[in-house]
Amino acid sequence: MEHASTVNPWVALAYLIAGVCFILALRGLSSPESSRRGNRFGMVGMGIAVITTLITHAPRFADTVADGAIFGGMDLVAALEILVAIAIGGGIGLVIARRIAMTAMPQLVAAFHSLVGLAAVLVGCAAYLNPGAFGIADLVTPMIGDPFLAIHPVSRVEMGLGVAIGAITFSGSVIAFAKLNGNMSGKPILLPFRHVINFGVLAAIVGLVAYFTQDQSPWIFWTITALSFAIGFLLIVPIGGADMPVVVSMLNSYSGWAAAAMGFTLHNTAMIITGALVGSSGAILSYIMCRAMNRSFVSVIAGGFGGDSAGASGGDAAIDRPWKRGSAEDAAFLMSQAEQVIIVPGYGMAVAQAQHALREMGDKLKEAGVRVKYAIHPVAGRMPGHMNVLLAEANVPYDEVFELEDINSEFAQTDVAFVIGANDVTNPAAKTDKSSPIYGMPVLDVEKAKTVLFVKRSMGGVGYAGVDNEVFYRDNTMMLLSDAKKMVEEIVKALD
Repeated sequence: MEHASTVNPWVALAYLIAGVCFILALRGLSSPESSRRGNRFGMVGMGIAVITTLITHAPRFADTVADGAIFGGMDLVAALEILVAIAIGGGIGLVIARRIAMTAMPQLVAAFHSLVGLAAVLVGCAAYLNPGAFGIADLVTPMIGDPFLAIHPVSRVEMGLGVAIGAITFSGSVIAFAKLNGNMSGKPILLPFRHVINFGVLAAIVGLVAYFTQDQSPWIFWTITALSFAIGFLLIVPIGGADMPVVVSMLNSYSGWAAAAMGFTLHNTAMIITGALVGSSGAILSYIMCRAMNRSFVSVIAGGFGGDSAGASGGDAAIDRPWKRGSAEDAAFLMSQAEQVIIVPGYGMAVAQAQHALREMGDKLKEAGVRVKYAIHPVAGRMPGHMNVLLAEANVPYDEVFELEDINSEFAQTDVAFVIGANDVTNPAAKTDKSSPIYGMPVLDVEKAKTVLFVKRSMGGVGYAGVDNEVFYRDNTMMLLSDAKKMVEEIVKALD
């Protein structure tokens, strides 16, 4: 383990700077105003880490290294392979970043998480098949049999955990991507005896990782890998679409821990730091998301939220109740006469890509002397911060965007609450109906506004939680049934 026992001080300094950049990146991403700066710190940190790693590992590919040399010459073939891999990956990332719609960001994040998990699995497999190249094994000559490389027990733990977490992240993220992208139904797929199966598979993985420290037989390693791929699939399939924000942040955490585990295998400080930062921040975000939905992490993993059973008491049957329908002209008149309008965006806005038209409507109202604010629920959309990203893309001023706890008390003094595609997060049943699957979840108190304008495609659908929203049928609510973008554009015309 020569490369692990002595660390060049310049390399340690470079990794330290990269780690500081990653910390500053997370700090910057905590606020919309500083998010661009945070992204730049992240890019600088990753650039430093990648370049440092490439330079310091160059001697591994060299036929000869001069005594006392800090860096050896890299083998030309190996250098070309690395450059080609960087070019292919960077090119794909560049094309995707330029072409992807902001509304598709949740599934893109899930897809990228899957790649992190797969990378961890591939690194673990490479380390297992060629432990000598990673400096994690010693040559053992048994009394009977051929000499072999015995992987260090600690390295086996790191390798087993890294591969297991990486495989779970990969298969789980693939399912999350399919659900978010519409390739699979957003409703839970509830397998019989799923809890027993999941617990059994997880227990088997833990037991095999422990046994792997005593025996490095191939069947153990490959069984851990296969079971981990399977449990990632089994864990995410039963989870409904309403829990997707938590799932995305949870998978983000998993990808970080997988990277950290592989960092130990590779003896790479920057990778350990980065993985730990991503893993811990993702875990904290998952906790925040669960608290925002009044859900425990265990209940999310158990799945079922957003299933058919949730909507058994609501749904289409509630359509027979009386409700009021309005037009774009009605909405334009009511909002133009208001002193304050609070806009509540949801997934319906994202699907219709109505954020630009919504910002234009807000500008028109402000020109008429109306005070405009935007209220964001922590789990609105399909990933944490989904609505914030879409509003930022439409150049909505940051000082007009407020989180639930900062603006909820203002609805009672607001003339108009304009809800565009946000069903579950505005449902008063979360506060009053103990039988509702969303009971206890903090919601935006839109029903307290003098008038509620609710944009929805039709009265026949329900939110991802599968329950009808009683706000639709209140005396102070006017339903605007149309495609969200089309309705907002018509309101903008009526405001002229």
